[in-house]
Amino acid sequence: MPFPFSAIVGQDDMKQALLIAAADPSIGGVLVFGDRGTGKSTAIRALAALLPDMRATVGCAYHCDPADHGAKCPPGCPAHGKTAAKSHMIPVPVVDLPLGATEDRVVGALDLERALASGEKAYEPGLLARANRGFLYIDEANLLEDHLVDLLLDVAASGENVVEREGISIRHPARFVLVGSGNPEEGELRPQLLDRFGLSVDVTTPQDIPTRVEVIRRRDSYDQDPAAFTARYKKADAAIRKRILTARETLRAVDVPEAALIRAATLCQALGTDGLRGELTLIRAARALAALNGTPVVTDTELKAVAPATLRHRLRRDPLDDSGSGARVDRVLADIFPA
Repeated sequence: MPFPFSAIVGQDDMKQALLIAAADPSIGGVLVFGDRGTGKSTAIRALAALLPDMRATVGCAYHCDPADHGAKCPPGCPAHGKTAAKSHMIPVPVVDLPLGATEDRVVGALDLERALASGEKAYEPGLLARANRGFLYIDEANLLEDHLVDLLLDVAASGENVVEREGISIRHPARFVLVGSGNPEEGELRPQLLDRFGLSVDVTTPQDIPTRVEVIRRRDSYDQDPAAFTARYKKADAAIRKRILTARETLRAVDVPEAALIRAATLCQALGTDGLRGELTLIRAARALAALNGTPVVTDTELKAVAPATLRHRLRRDPLDDSGSGARVDRVLADIFPA
């Protein structure tokens, strides 16, 4: 029984980033860096438990949407060629990618049991197949092996896993929200993977005594009786779930005026971000936040709120500026969005 999302004390930036990614998965996922024991994995699992069940095809290894009729799945999907395949409601998948996972375990490989029993070459889906339409969670993402980083970059960009090995040639959908966490003291993330995360937030250990006491009190209460503790936050979690569902439904109706586009481009140009992915993600995140808050149009308020999480990990290092990327974003925000 996961810790309730609404019961997490503080860490507002992390909670906001996760809600934005849940409202609009196209943003590209969330990277959470910070001290050990600050609730990173707790928040991620709490969010997944908060999401409503999704409809999937019965018997499909990739739990595809029956409305797609298996069009994106390889042969063997029960929905292939059928106008009405059997379906059921399942929890949104949350798949852990262990640091020691082999490439076969991640992408899938030859089903040895079937090969030995019947001589048939069959594909055994891996973690990427299980994560389709859900979340792929990488704890200690900065320690992930380079060859797995390269693999994830390809799949994250295409939304499809292509397997060509051991006489097997197969491709299957692999669209997921990539969520990573890590401790910066244990190493940095490769820039190529860092740029694939839509949002990046830093979490720190609370420094004020009341917050620390409240964290300890709630965690101890949860450990003593998880069911009773979770029941106390059931209503608050339901309200957050409703916010996410409403945001998904109204996302496309949120207006992004020309002024917001100019503000986003001006901000990214002032910060010197490479490419245009920063502007695109900034606009998408601002629109998702507006939808979550029930605002019909993106304004400076939303842009300012999401800019640090959207842009701080896209900045080039400045050897003459030791204030950190977050402080650089704050300075430019103050110049472009004067109070």
